[in-house]
Amino acid sequence: MNNKYKEFARRHSLEIGLLVITILVWTLFIITSPRTFLSPRIYRTFMSTVPFVGLLALGLTFVLAIGEIDLSFPSTMAVGGMCFGLTFAATNSIVLGILAALAGGLVVGVINGILVTKVGMPSIVATLGMMFFLRGFVTLSTDGSAISLRALGDHALYPVFSGTFLTIPMQTVWLLFLSVFLGMILYRHKFGDNVLFVGDNSHTADLMGISVSKTKIAVFIIMGMLAALSGTMDVFRLRTWWPTQGQGYFMTAFATVFVGGTSMKGGQGTVFGTFVAAFLIGSLEAGIVAAGLAGFWTQLIYGLIIVVSVSIHTYLRKLGVT
Repeated sequence: MNNKYKEFARRHSLEIGLLVITILVWTLFIITSPRTFLSPRIYRTFMSTVPFVGLLALGLTFVLAIGEIDLSFPSTMAVGGMCFGLTFAATNSIVLGILAALAGGLVVGVINGILVTKVGMPSIVATLGMMFFLRGFVTLSTDGSAISLRALGDHALYPVFSGTFLTIPMQTVWLLFLSVFLGMILYRHKFGDNVLFVGDNSHTADLMGISVSKTKIAVFIIMGMLAALSGTMDVFRLRTWWPTQGQGYFMTAFATVFVGGTSMKGGQGTVFGTFVAAFLIGSLEAGIVAAGLAGFWTQLIYGLIIVVSVSIHTYLRKLGVT
């Protein structure tokens, strides 16, 4: 039995270490700001805001695991929010609005995937171009104006996306559900094996009969749909859509994935690490400000945590621990 525990600890040392670091950071916040971090209100706030970044980071986990990169997700988030807003305003249907948002994210994912796999563009170039194109598209489509959705709060399905379940905000419930689902896909499904195999060595994967192009396109679709869903849930929170939606999530989402332990080299990804890192990164600014430090300390500490975390992850992988 002890050997089983040791093997489990060895295989999941990265995730366990990240969980310990998160607990230590929150303990430090409690010591420095007990009035704030001993109140349930701050944790409910985290659970209402962190999931937007968490959903983006889940998609990035798959993209990086397959050895690619996606820079277009902030703009895809705005596309999803716009599709939902326009559809809901026209039909007063949340279901149709969500389907429209997911369809928008799917289309973006397909385009990104085709540009990378069929046209042969490097993913960083293809998605950078799409980032600018999509931002211009949503701005032109709405004349740069916001979409007010005040009636959203009166809809019967509104609590399903912006209510609570056993006092837990529904945003976190959705993030938890999708994390478990995508974790099962990545670690327990043939598609997840293909993703990691392609990310590790796409040429060998192709020789083994894995469709590299289809797998990569599917991963970009997952990224696009998660970004669109994140944009939709953000609209539920604010009951307003803005053409600038998603612009503040770019660096935070990447920081979450890197701190969570997913490698940019491909072939490795950890959904649990991404989930935990989302709450660690999401709590930093509040903890720093509550401790009495100026807000600009946030970026410095973000950078420090990223460098230290990635250094530890890289060292552990060199030792063959993870």
